[in-house]
Amino acid sequence: MKQDQAVDFIPFSLEPSWQKVLAHELQEPYLVHLAAFVKQERSKVAIYPPEELVFNALTQTPFDKVRVVIMGQDPYHGPGQAHGLSFSVLPGVALPPSLKNIYKELVEDVGITMPSHGCLFKWAEQGVLLLNATLTVRQDTPLSHNKMGWERFTDAVIRVLAQRKEPVIFVFWGKNAAQKGENVKELGQNRHHFILTAAHPSPFSAHSGFFGCRHFSKINSILEKQGLQKINWQV
Repeated sequence: MKQDQAVDFIPFSLEPSWQKVLAHELQEPYLVHLAAFVKQERSKVAIYPPEELVFNALTQTPFDKVRVVIMGQDPYHGPGQAHGLSFSVLPGVALPPSLKNIYKELVEDVGITMPSHGCLFKWAEQGVLLLNATLTVRQDTPLSHNKMGWERFTDAVIRVLAQRKEPVIFVFWGKNAAQKGENVKELGQNRHHFILTAAHPSPFSAHSGFFGCRHFSKINSILEKQGLQKINWQV
């Protein structure tokens, strides 16, 4: 199959609003190869998140509801952790270190009560798209599905959001996430979109610029100035 030859079937099924805005991207041959790769990987080793949750971020936050995008790198690679939302884990799962640091910043920034769980569904329901750059991963092997095609797909997600007339607040933590912001800059983010960048909340870098970034209050300040409802960060 030639790289520029459109396919005659859709390899992935998305939430309807995303299916519509990404219709052209879903015809690209690389996604057929990506789908085949992930299927083969699942036949050999444990892959996270489960197949039905790979596109959970898009399912929980439809295209026209997105107000904020928080980019992650790739899914958590431990059993029972990843469920398709960047940085989030389901109730009952121990808080990963990065999420602990996100919560610490939230407590200092907007005064939430320290959560007892790591599920960020409430953010997603309010229009916070919790998107990883890579959407699948091998157990215990971070970045194992990096550069297999997911980044191109999530670039397309960022691109269609950047083309929207309604302002979107893009949040990029860490060098890898910041690279995703090039799509926004190319489409003229100074015109109506907003980009917030800081160090990654990982224990290795949180003290190098994540702590004290005050992104959560900044997001709400931007929304308030637009006459929009603020995000309730308490989970």
